[in-house]
Amino acid sequence: MKYFLTALFLSIGFQSYSQSNFELEMEEVTLPNAPELHSFVVGQHDGKWLLIGGRTDGLHQRQPFAAFLATANNVMAYVVDPATLEVWSTSISSLPTSVYEQLQSTNMEFVQRDTVVYVTGGYGYSATAGDHITHANLTAVNVPTTINRIINGGNISNQIRTLNDANMAVTGGYLGLLDNTFYLVGGQYFEGRYNPMGPNNGPGFIQEYSDAIRKFTINDNGSTLSISNFTETVDAANLHRRDYNMVAQVFPNGTTGFTVFSGVFQPTVDLPWHNTVDVTASGYTVNNSFDQLLNQYHSAHLPIFDAANNEMHTIFFGGISRYYYDANGNLVDDQNVPFVKTVSLVTRQASGSMSETRLELQMPGFLGSGAEFIPLESVSYLNEQILELNALQPDERTLVGYIHGGIESSLENIFFINDGSQSWASGRLFKVYITATNATGVGSTDVTADDVFELESYPNPATQLLNVTITSAYRTIGTVELLDTSGKLIHSTQLNLQKDHSGVVQFDCSKLANGNYSVRFSNGAFSKSQQVIIAH
Repeated sequence: MKYFLTALFLSIGFQSYSQSNFELEMEEVTLPNAPELHSFVVGQHDGKWLLIGGRTDGLHQRQPFAAFLATANNVMAYVVDPATLEVWSTSISSLPTSVYEQLQSTNMEFVQRDTVVYVTGGYGYSATAGDHITHANLTAVNVPTTINRIINGGNISNQIRTLNDANMAVTGGYLGLLDNTFYLVGGQYFEGRYNPMGPNNGPGFIQEYSDAIRKFTINDNGSTLSISNFTETVDAANLHRRDYNMVAQVFPNGTTGFTVFSGVFQPTVDLPWHNTVDVTASGYTVNNSFDQLLNQYHSAHLPIFDAANNEMHTIFFGGISRYYYDANGNLVDDQNVPFVKTVSLVTRQASGSMSETRLELQMPGFLGSGAEFIPLESVSYLNEQILELNALQPDERTLVGYIHGGIESSLENIFFINDGSQSWASGRLFKVYITATNATGVGSTDVTADDVFELESYPNPATQLLNVTITSAYRTIGTVELLDTSGKLIHSTQLNLQKDHSGVVQFDCSKLANGNYSVRFSNGAFSKSQQVIIAH
């Protein structure tokens, strides 16, 4: 499968898409005795991977007695050499009980610093608690020594250290590392059995989203662990999300940080988010000028920075999403949020504007949710996470990493018929190649929001009433929103453009504070925003 970014199929977004000077290619290889896992932890050293935790079944079942069974916890630690296609493994049962129970859980957060992978939280059955819990541990694993001992049949228990801290009790979030500060972002605390009927029917549960960015320092002398400089920023309106992709980024001003992409669930409706959140050392910014419609759940992803054009690209491989394209190229809105084969690209341009593109390349099945992209250590990655495009040899096909594991489903929608046989943990392995090219821009072939909508807000500045006129190139129904600078929704109304392709919405601003606001119109496929000022 090969995809050339100089021959885009369709672009969606609020700005036109400019040049992308690379080609993407995937190649599946057979890995004998492959670990079949999803939602696991990865560490790597000297070309070998250490895989811990996650699950060995597929999508969890709906019935509380059948969901997240302990028998499908991964109680092994694996070493994989993707170059020689060798696999080694050992049981983790020799670890102290609290560590043994945590490291067989699912959706732990993790990040590697030097030779140690740090792991927080995770959800699963605890024999000690007699129930399913979110583990309140920070655990450190010495990657090279653990790999060596697994290969040679040694004891791994003294290479893994832990401490108990309630602030680490998060599952389905992300752990990032920036300038020696750790960022534990989003996720939730879940205690008890999964039950789609809610916490007060049948076996109850406790579910609390963190709604937070938790920052801290890990002090580690090789023997003991401690946490210092802990701070927490809570935003229930914008950080209420889990099972998303948080991806390392270079922003247009050269600052490095992360973008929190999409994820679930919105506070007022059980559907994925559309907007994104940028996180840097100085704080966070909600981006309501961009809608991510594709690849909305956690999946394998690859960030690529093109320094020559000051463009930041992020590729998402498969997974789960509310939106996908059918065989005729039509965008489908499926609120059952199905498994998808989509491979998509999100680009942040030098101007800061973002666009999303569905690539012609697809995953070879409903594959990718809970999978991991594992970078090749011999290739130049900024902060060991962001592929540096300009460091690659021009026009040379370069292996940059691998995709391993994840859930593979037999159908798009299986949740309501799931008896455990419709999906499974994948052991499939894919090589990912990038070729840096001298391709020219392709913006003129894209369909963007600027091609579809005209948005006018008046008067601007507004004193009492703000009028918003939307004109569309085709019949559609969308939502007009007024938001403040933090992304908080002030007013929202639906606008039907089915008949005349245009319409007007009027917002009462008489009780709003003076300042900057934004107006956004979105119809699920395209979004367009405009800055407005309220000045009484």
